[in-house]
Amino acid sequence: MNEQQFKQRYKKAVDQMKTDDQMKKRIEQNVNVQRQSTKRPRKSLYIAASVVVATSIGLAAPTVWQQWGGTTAPAKETALNSGEVNQGKVTKGKTAIKTENSNIVPVEIPKTELPSNDKNVKADMIGLVVYHGNVYTESATTVDGADALSLRGEKLGKTTGGIHERSGEDDYKELASTIGTADIYTVKGYDSDFRIMSYTEIDGQVYAQLFDKTNGISVSGLSDLLGKLNMKDHVTAAQWESFDSWNNGLQQLQQFPVDDSLNNFIDALSLAAPVAASPELDERLYGREDRKMIYLTLEDKTKVKLVLFGEEGMVRYGFAPVFFKVEQGAFQQFWNSLK
Repeated sequence: MNEQQFKQRYKKAVDQMKTDDQMKKRIEQNVNVQRQSTKRPRKSLYIAASVVVATSIGLAAPTVWQQWGGTTAPAKETALNSGEVNQGKVTKGKTAIKTENSNIVPVEIPKTELPSNDKNVKADMIGLVVYHGNVYTESATTVDGADALSLRGEKLGKTTGGIHERSGEDDYKELASTIGTADIYTVKGYDSDFRIMSYTEIDGQVYAQLFDKTNGISVSGLSDLLGKLNMKDHVTAAQWESFDSWNNGLQQLQQFPVDDSLNNFIDALSLAAPVAASPELDERLYGREDRKMIYLTLEDKTKVKLVLFGEEGMVRYGFAPVFFKVEQGAFQQFWNSLK
């Protein structure tokens, strides 16, 4: 099944959902299993995604609008950027550093807006949940169902479905989502202003998903985004995957040691300068195949995925429209060790 077939099948499944919660969950479960086995397109190109602002209800409502009229990339690696929204003091695609004193200038990631009603644009949604007037999107950090209970904190409520590519401002109510009906909890060890979790049990099987708020923030370094993942001194296992394996869905993960090389790389990330995403930068980065994915398992059993871009020496986490430019020597040394 290719990406387009998956999208058509997923949309059909959602459209045919009945009000029975268990049926919804089973359909979603089956679709998620199929999605894991879906091969990505062989050639990775760029998906432009626009993000828009819900002013009347005061919350960000990010739908991911993939511009299928242009070049495309694997759907899970959609490059979000804020379109015409002011990026603050940072020039798009440029390293955010003041030349006069080398102090890092923050990359401002504004709250996202609702998309326009452009009927010529074909849209696809990423997983999202509205909580306390903010939108949390599906995290690039995962946790197995068997390990999710130990992370489950305070119950925040139950999501409703109903958000889709044609949703308007009024649809983005508290705990509205694209994931159907699921219980939402805080996550132990993480601020609920950054991360929440869906948790569902079906026939004794646990299904959990993490959601991060990576919009409406100012990013000046690791502590503002990557630091919230609790990687430093908490990595217990590490794997990496080549672009060819990832792009073809081969899942040829290779172990590498949690040693000084990895620790030095994580330290270098704490000093990395943020670079605001832009269509030009995204197209340049995603138009090449010099990428490696690393998966870091932490003490709490969460698994963090980071994408490394070899030629540019940059790192990206999830859907946040910001890259981190790592010091060249530190980046290259770690990159070369992954072989």
